[in-house]
Amino acid sequence: MATELQDKFLGCIAGVHVGSSMGAVVEGWPYARIEQEHGTLDELLPYEHYGNGWVREPGTTEDGVERQKLMITAIIEKRDRVNAEDVRAIWLRDIRDNAPGTVSEPFEGELLALAKTRLPARDIGRYCDYAGLNSFARACHPIGLINAGDVDGAYDDVMEVGQLYQTAYSRGLQWAAVTAVAIAAATNPGATVDSVLGAVFDRCHPDLVVKEIERGLERTRECRDFRELRAAFDPVYSGTGMPYAFSFANEVVTKAVCIVRLTDGDLTRSMIAGVNMGRDTDCVTAVAAGIAGALSGTDGFPAHYIEQTDRATKLNPHTNSQRTLAEHAQGLYDAYRSRLKRLLTHAQLMLGTTDEATDARK
Repeated sequence: MATELQDKFLGCIAGVHVGSSMGAVVEGWPYARIEQEHGTLDELLPYEHYGNGWVREPGTTEDGVERQKLMITAIIEKRDRVNAEDVRAIWLRDIRDNAPGTVSEPFEGELLALAKTRLPARDIGRYCDYAGLNSFARACHPIGLINAGDVDGAYDDVMEVGQLYQTAYSRGLQWAAVTAVAIAAATNPGATVDSVLGAVFDRCHPDLVVKEIERGLERTRECRDFRELRAAFDPVYSGTGMPYAFSFANEVVTKAVCIVRLTDGDLTRSMIAGVNMGRDTDCVTAVAAGIAGALSGTDGFPAHYIEQTDRATKLNPHTNSQRTLAEHAQGLYDAYRSRLKRLLTHAQLMLGTTDEATDARK
């Protein structure tokens, strides 16, 4: 039975938020340590970030989801695709002054300070030191959802909104395009893992992105589970000794795409695989589970994960949005429906009759 589009929106958002929280507990760990202390980690646990003494309720999300929530709010309020200025306006209104170093990365405080100036929103990201990071790649899922079925629109919006975080057409944004394009393609009726990969190969940068993904897929072609997958990547991704050494977008997104292929796009299996991969577990999980959720929806996804994540959000004093997962997804879905309605009305107006508009859409 085909997965309803509305449930694909929820699957995507649930995969990101639950997966980010579960993966944050072991973020930065080598997978051998995860194996030793947890076996297979598949539950939501409390954790601390940034050494500030705040032990977070199990299910509490982290910086990447806070980044994403701002985009969700902008889309919900505009009820359409958004640009960098739209999202900057939400930054200025909704980000709490103590958020950097509490629920978001310290460098985001510098970006927020720039956003408070008259600097154009699309210039802000050029002043961030981390142009190759997964800052946007692990958070841009709403861009894919508001462009459901439209991979070109998803790509273009990543290059626009992403300039809040990174320089135009940087490697970070080229890899972010994979996330958004994959989600836009996954929402199509009858989408499969192969059709999602095909969209990525057709639309994303052939040299900066596609070649590396193809190498990753070939390297892991015979892997039967996430343990074999993570071991296969050991000789390829092992950077240490510099800021955010395990958080570069090419590593995170390549691993996530290979997880989605390994699990055939199953949301729960993709999430558990990402959480147990080692290194940047929350970000790998956000990308893998987000794509898988957009493809397969929430079928079989344990309800208690969603309930605990919603509970933790309501208890979070620092978050910029306390919407439930269902409220986030429904708001995005309603915005998408509103966008389609405007497009249909415009087509009918320009083509003259409803029948002609219908024929044009076939």
